[in-house]
Amino acid sequence: MPTYASTANFDLTIDDIAEEAYERCGLQVRSGYDLKTARRSLNLMLAEWANRGLNLWTIQLQEKTIAADTTSLTGTNLFGSSADDSQQIVDITDVAIRDSSNNDYSATSISRATYLNYTVKTTSGRPTQYYFERTINPTLFLYPAADTTYTLVYYALVRMKDAGAYTNNTEIPFRFLPCLTAGLAYYIAMKKAPERIQLLKQVYEDEFQRAAAQDGERTSLFLSPKIYYPSQ
Repeated sequence: MPTYASTANFDLTIDDIAEEAYERCGLQVRSGYDLKTARRSLNLMLAEWANRGLNLWTIQLQEKTIAADTTSLTGTNLFGSSADDSQQIVDITDVAIRDSSNNDYSATSISRATYLNYTVKTTSGRPTQYYFERTINPTLFLYPAADTTYTLVYYALVRMKDAGAYTNNTEIPFRFLPCLTAGLAYYIAMKKAPERIQLLKQVYEDEFQRAAAQDGERTSLFLSPKIYYPSQ
């Protein structure tokens, strides 16, 4: 009888990913600077992934209290427990306003221009709309202002962790390692192997499309707040 492996814990360290990427460029890691520049490229690529929406696995359910007369939330009132936590938010989605009877009401995202055009932003009621200002210290604006205490329920997409020490594993799910490695090879090629840029870019884009398809929302796995729609 053949013997099969009984483990399922394969992972790659930052060092492993860098070495694989260099090999795809026809190169070898020969110095500490080679690893340093690879790690820098890796962090830039993770920022690119966030811009392209490839980070659904970092989504976090948040519940925050909305006091009466509140028109906006920022800092720890919006996310986390320390002053800098909210800076990790990339975007928010599926916002609901929960009342004292534990009913959740869907809130609609609006643009900055729409929010600015509201003449009286202190009009009170149950918030039905929100504008999320994605600055370094993000702010969530509510309209109308809360007429009583509510609970804000939403999902936050947060930043992926930076590539740290070379011996660390990434926080990237196992199924995204091919895309991560292919992308780093392409980034390194732009600096050190220009003759392989087109080939490695195509491989990277193919892997990215597969990863993005896996990162899409699946109803059976993705939990949303219970939304209550009042009768018209």
